[in-house]
Amino acid sequence: MGYEFQVVVDCSDPHTQADWWAEVLGWEVEPQDEGFIRSMVEQGHATEEETTSHRGKLVWKIGGAIRHPERPRVLFQLVPEAKTVKNRMHLDIRVGEEKRAAEVERLIGLGAKVLHDGRQGPFTWVTMADPEGNEFCVA
Repeated sequence: MGYEFQVVVDCSDPHTQADWWAEVLGWEVEPQDEGFIRSMVEQGHATEEETTSHRGKLVWKIGGAIRHPERPRVLFQLVPEAKTVKNRMHLDIRVGEEKRAAEVERLIGLGAKVLHDGRQGPFTWVTMADPEGNEFCVA
């Protein structure tokens, strides 16, 4: 029996990160139900401090997610501390060698930074950082 899973990324600005990664991967930002959020506050199950506004919509402050119908959900979760060390886990964006340079340039245009080029035997990749410094590879 296999399990379903989601990938969770700790960050300081989850909704901006969700927007960024949705653009990078061509996925969609998962909509949040403003009516449900308001009703939870009105009923005392949540507080106004647990909400925020993003792009003119009421959302949960704690996080935002992106989704694709055939891939695991990615949740961007608010944490109080800044990133201080290298990721222990990261995403690989697999575009193929012929598209890698163009994809790296596109991601730089979206705010990513190149950290270094990697190589192991015949395999090559570019390690990059998203706007909050989380490492990922373009392979």
